[in-house]
Amino acid sequence: MRRTTGDAPTVHLWSLSEDVVVDQGAGDDALLLTSRWGQDRLDRPSPAVREALRRMELGPVLLGNAVNGPEDLRLYMLPALTKLSHLVVRTLGVDDLKGPLLSVFPLSPAAPFVLLRQPGERRVRLPGHVALTVPESGVGCVLESVNSPHRVVLHRPEAAWVVTTLAWPTTPAAASAALPLPRNMTEDIIGYLYAAGMVTPVDESPQGDTP
Repeated sequence: MRRTTGDAPTVHLWSLSEDVVVDQGAGDDALLLTSRWGQDRLDRPSPAVREALRRMELGPVLLGNAVNGPEDLRLYMLPALTKLSHLVVRTLGVDDLKGPLLSVFPLSPAAPFVLLRQPGERRVRLPGHVALTVPESGVGCVLESVNSPHRVVLHRPEAAWVVTTLAWPTTPAAASAALPLPRNMTEDIIGYLYAAGMVTPVDESPQGDTP
């Protein structure tokens, strides 16, 4: 899954949370994943699912490189990962060897994550319940919300730049125009924030949110 962003494409990476242990020896008819929330069982996983989860336990992977083709991805891998979404870390990167832009970590056993591209002219913003903090390490920034089952870590300045534009209602197109970033990079960052519950649409009616 790649999207061109001028000099380098964005890459959509998948990994398992650090506390997840995959038991590959549970038998041919099942795969057990143990986490802070107990055990999840996958019945009759395909070889592609077994191999992808093995790689994801080691770190972020590009799903296209972990399966044999689109059919494995559509029929086996994506349904399995949807079931295990509360164990999966979603990372947005750029194919430029500078590291990921941001990562979305699940904080709840019910943490669905569905990417939906927002229309370029639809106003969105960070809602008031989202908090931006800097960890003690001083590396990156963290977005959290009492209303979201996810935590977002902003690894690179580009992701933080996009977040600053969302302090007031704006459109993805306007945010892109205001930043020295490829448009698709800005839109992908907003898409991840939206899927994580850190961005919300602005009601365009008179009673809606205003700057």
